[in-house]
Amino acid sequence: MTASLRRARAAASGARLAAVAAIALLLAGAALPGPSRAQVYDPETFTLDNGLQVVVVTNRLAPVVSHMIWYRAGSADEPAGKSGVAHVLEHMMFQGTEEVPDGQFSRIVARNGGNDNAFTSSDFTAYWQNVAADRLELVMELEADRMTGLALDPQDFATERDVVIEERKQRIDNDPASRLGEQMSAALWRNHPYGTPIIGWQEELERLELADLQAFYDRWYAPNNAVLIVTGDVDAETVRPLAERFYGPIPAEDVPSRTRPPEPDFRSETRVVLRDADVRQPLWRRYYAAPSYATAEGDTAYALEVLSEILGGGSTSRLYTALVVEDRIAVQAGTWYRATALDDTTFIAYAAPAEGVDPGHVESTLEAEIGRLIEEGVSAEELAAAKERLRIEAVYARDSLRSASYSFGQALATGRTAADVEDWPNRIEAVTAEQVVAAARAVLDPARSVTGTLLPEAPAETAAAPPAPAPDPTPSTEVN
Repeated sequence: MTASLRRARAAASGARLAAVAAIALLLAGAALPGPSRAQVYDPETFTLDNGLQVVVVTNRLAPVVSHMIWYRAGSADEPAGKSGVAHVLEHMMFQGTEEVPDGQFSRIVARNGGNDNAFTSSDFTAYWQNVAADRLELVMELEADRMTGLALDPQDFATERDVVIEERKQRIDNDPASRLGEQMSAALWRNHPYGTPIIGWQEELERLELADLQAFYDRWYAPNNAVLIVTGDVDAETVRPLAERFYGPIPAEDVPSRTRPPEPDFRSETRVVLRDADVRQPLWRRYYAAPSYATAEGDTAYALEVLSEILGGGSTSRLYTALVVEDRIAVQAGTWYRATALDDTTFIAYAAPAEGVDPGHVESTLEAEIGRLIEEGVSAEELAAAKERLRIEAVYARDSLRSASYSFGQALATGRTAADVEDWPNRIEAVTAEQVVAAARAVLDPARSVTGTLLPEAPAETAAAPPAPAPDPTPSTEVN
């Protein structure tokens, strides 16, 4: 064990408490409004000789840093029949190396006043630590150590595989809304691996072997297949020598291209109906296959972002106003679109019918609102208001360590650049009303969608149920 790791174990409790307080303040949302900017984060970027991309975003709101490593490998990169291997490997990354054995990684971070976690998504896997600024060297050494030094123990593997299977039961099998979403994704992506759940199918999880994890780790975990994002009370002048010291000696590997099977152009509407005794609030959803930043032609992805804001982006959106405020046939309604994906992505419309309202009535009213937008267009006023709301989000995002890390990590892990992230406000501002309508006409086609309805097995109770939650904006599976 290195001297710096030994020193870390003896860190003073006073420094630990100070760091915890600073992290809590920052991550609780201590964001200050600032002027609208053509750029969002003003990052500093560089690349090590071994191919590791590094992004540094300075944020002096608190003496805290976020250190985050992103690997360009997720559940969609798993071999056929090995679903869940990316997520189980994420769990195993916390179990130990020769330098830091026996699951001590998180305990060392905690003793130094920080916190850490990880998550797996379809296109990437990311690991992060939030610590006091003077503990950056420590977490960088820890993370670099497990980039190549992971010790995969058979007993730990058996335990963590069972943990993931139990996690699946709790998050998916025991949650009717999650089961509906899983089945809808499988119906929308019939050939592409986006149709396979990130957490994995239970039957395949049970058959995973330690060798499957070792192969995935050896194949994808390399500096030239990773992105390091450091945000907070730090700058590139500080980060570069540390990155060269800890990550620099790790050799680049021959990483294969990310080849996924194409999705056939199905042109038939699919419906999924799920009935469950635990359902108290019916739910209606529709998934449309949509282009992402990476696959869209021109500015279509940006037009879809503006469309989603106009159509279903909150309590002033068209769907919420029509279904919830005016007609009172739903208790919740909206849309969701995440443009960050390596391949195509999903545009989602959703609604929770009011008590006693047939989901079919909600569906026909929602479809009529979409049709009205396509036929009549959008006004200059609502276009400007939608852009302003998106710009405000970008202003506040600048003051969040997590937002900067996620924005650059997702972009660089899916083929985009830091410049693309910085240019986002300009691309949104350039979207026209005609582009919004064209995007709606091209994507919101029921004949190329999957419609899902969640219903109770018996009539719903007379007491009003709370609104159903909107879809998770960042599909991922995170370690507890």
